[in-house]
Amino acid sequence: MHNYREMKIWQKGRILVKEVYLITQTFPKEERFGLTSQAQRAAVSIPLNISEGAGRGTNKDFNNFLDMARGSVNELETLIFLSNDLEYINSETTNLLLQKTEELSKMIVAFQAKLSKI
Repeated sequence: MHNYREMKIWQKGRILVKEVYLITQTFPKEERFGLTSQAQRAAVSIPLNISEGAGRGTNKDFNNFLDMARGSVNELETLIFLSNDLEYINSETTNLLLQKTEELSKMIVAFQAKLSKI
């Protein structure tokens, strides 16, 4: 088992959740059960999958949860693009969020490579 609280990928995932929640608060009210909810769920899913996987018995199981976390990163990226397309967020915010999701995705992939060697 791994201590997820010490993992940079989990810590960065938590930071990303907060940022997504703060940004989506500015979305139109009619998106409350649409893009807002979906973006928040995708963001929350990232650190949740990391922490759940860390508690699993094998590195193979953990790796599967890391795959799900990466899938949630990809989902969030698409929601960011859609939010920009709909002009809910500007290009600067879009680029900032995409940089953060890309960095987190690369960190997860690097951690998976390290995990497979253990």
